[in-house]
Amino acid sequence: MDLIDHAAMREEAFRDAALARFHHASQGPSAEFCQMDHCGEPIPQARRLAAPGCQYCIDCQQMLEHDNGRRLG
Repeated sequence: MDLIDHAAMREEAFRDAALARFHHASQGPSAEFCQMDHCGEPIPQARRLAAPGCQYCIDCQQMLEHDNGRRLG
């Protein structure tokens, strides 16, 4: 297996994990208020419709994704 095959396998695994997280999250109802401990802001209806199952306001979601990216990178 060469470097390109290895990279393709990692990309596929990353994509599959992201899809699994999306499907798992979209099975439950969206929260009306951000579930982040320090936040609690209302989650707008437009976000709840666009991202079924969302649990965080957009600011907290971006912060979580940024922090997760830092851990993965």
